Formats: sequence, C-alpha cells, structure tokens
Amino acid sequence: MSEERVGRILEAAGIPAGRLVQCRPLSGGTYNTVEELLLADGTRYVLKTPPPHTAPGLSHERELLVSEAEFYRAAGTVEVPVPRVVGVSFDASAPTGRHLLMTACPGDMWDDSPALDEQALLRAELGRRVARLHEVSGPGFGYPSGALGPLSADWRSAFTGMYDAVLDDARRFGAWLPRPVDEVARTARSAYGDLDEVAVPRLVHFDLWRGNILVERPAGGPDPDPARHGGPRIGGLIDGERMFWGDPLADFVSLALLDDIEKDRDFLTGYQKEGGRAGFTGPARRRLALYRSYLYLIMLVETVPRAMGEQHDAWLRDAVAPELVAALDEVAR
Repeated sequence: MSEERVGRILEAAGIPAGRLVQCRPLSGGTYNTVEELLLADGTRYVLKTPPPHTAPGLSHERELLVSEAEFYRAAGTVEVPVPRVVGVSFDASAPTGRHLLMTACPGDMWDDSPALDEQALLRAELGRRVARLHEVSGPGFGYPSGALGPLSADWRSAFTGMYDAVLDDARRFGAWLPRPVDEVARTARSAYGDLDEVAVPRLVHFDLWRGNILVERPAGGPDPDPARHGGPRIGGLIDGERMFWGDPLADFVSLALLDDIEKDRDFLTGYQKEGGRAGFTGPARRRLALYRSYLYLIMLVETVPRAMGEQHDAWLRDAVAPELVAALDEVAR
C-alpha cells in the first residue's frame, strides 16, 4: 500500500501520519493484505486491506472485515486478549478505502518451541480463553457480514445456508472433492436435525489453529519453571475474520485441526473449569462431524480461486481430503 494512503488511514484514526517510521508486509494471510505499522514511539499497529470486490473468492468471504471487527468488539467484552480496533472503513469509495486498523497483540505465532509442560499449560489457558469467548451471545445465527444474507433466528437455517453456499462454490469453481458434491450434500442433510439442539447464538472464531494464536514469553527468555506466573502465556487471538454466531462446538474443529479435540485433555480441562460445556453426546458428535466437513470443504474449495499451487493442492489431497471423508462417514452413522 502506498505511504500516502497509509498516512490517510492513520490520520482518520486520529494518529499523526508523521509518526510512522516503518510499514512492512506480514505473511500468513491468504485473503487480505496484512501490514505492520511501526510508529516512532515503538507502538505497533496491524493494517488489513481486502482485495477488490471483483477478486474471486468464496461466497461467505464478502466483507470479511465486518466479521473481524465484530469478533474483536465481542471478544473484548469478556477480556480475552484480542486486537483493539482503532480505525475501520467498509466503503471502497472513501479516501482511505476499505481497511481495518488495529493494535498489535504481543507475542509470536505458536510454534513448537515451548517445552511439553509449557505446551500443556498453554493449552489449558487457551481452553479458559475460548470458554470466555463462548459466553458471548449474539443477535442471531450466521455470519454478521451479511455475505450470505441477514442473521437467522435458528441455527439450522443459518448453518444449512452456510453449507449450501460452500457446495455451490465447489460447483462454481469446479473444485476437486473426494466425493461428488451432490453426495456430500445428501450426507450432510442426514444430520441437519441435530442442529436444532443449538438454541443460543454464541461467538465462534472458527479459525483457531496455532497460526492464529500468539504466545508471549516474559522478558529474559524461557522460564525454567513454567508453572510460575512468568511462564509463556497467550498473547492474543487474532484473524477473527471467519467468525460467526453459532454453535460453540464448531470452534473445536480448528482447535484440533485434522485431529480429535477429545484427545486434548489439557484444553478441555481448562475449557470446562471456566464454565465451557463440552459434552460429547451422539448428537454433539454428529454436529462436530458436520462442522469438520464444512471446514475441510472450505479448505478444498478455496484453493481454486487462491491458486495456491501444486504443492498445496497435493497436501490437501493427501491430508485434508481423507479427513473430509472420515467426517462425512461419521455424519452418516
């Protein structure tokens, strides 16, 4: 982005443009352009800019910035560490264009550097944070961006609309799937009745893999005793653009991406201690399988408009497609 436009965005947020000393791109995003802004006093901001409306994408991806801003607003009400929005515009014709300017959370992307006991403590803390997210209720079910229409009064209507939309995207883009689209649709419909158990729309991030979780270490490096207050902790939950109001169980998919959340005892212990409900009844497991299939469909379909490359496509076929098949088989049982 040009320095002039960045300056206009800062000024619109009440920040003098002359304080900007560096603007650098951040990697990891697959949809929006993401940049870090460093000010003269050391303050860091993150700036997101969406692609043009004409860019190819999935149906639910229109106006993702609306959803992301909503996630940070809602998560902030329960003191979960998330960025704070300092400037936003959803108007492409505005002098600043469409953008989301937010504070930068402390820490780095969660990797394998923490020791095993530190990992266990971090998973328990993450469980507590996610339980707090799920305390927040919304005005209706679905994507707040309005990409698939207004919020619904019931979860079945909202989620079936979401599921149908990604299947329509698969047809539109000619995406490869391990099973025919119509067969996937029939299998999913067999479990739609279980969605009626969800009565209250809760805040769901839906993209909480470790790349969207920042871990902050205390100054001075690793703590030899991670049980102390000075050990690593969750610095921020970021990239809330995929959020929706729905069933909290849906968050368990990305939290155990390509795996089974029931194996993560540390996370579940923290989640339940903070008041989160994680009962894996038959209907709950079928709903969870539905949500797994939804995310894995998104991953397989989005690679077409993103043109992620042959290596990524091969990984999807080898790693993600079998998980989609397994989820659909569980739905059908």
